Amino acid sequence: MKAVLFLSGLLLATAAIATGAQAQNYPWCAYYGSGNEGTNCGFSTYAQCMADVSGIGGFCQINNMYHPPAGPHKQHIRP
Repeated sequence: MKAVLFLSGLLLATAAIATGAQAQNYPWCAYYGSGNEGTNCGFSTYAQCMADVSGIGGFCQINNMYHPPAGPHKQHIRP
């Protein structure tokens, strides 16, 4: 009984502190083969993407779901 309570508490604590998974946010996607065999949207540059598909077949395309990170915000200083 103590083991069940301990494991339940451990699972609850893990669930409370775990962070959710997020999709990759990079501007280039590699489509392997004819595009139906797999996709990897984890490339910052076109050159990185092309190096990945080089020799194995595939092509690179701009990630339509890419959202660049927000730039720096202006700080308003009151006189």
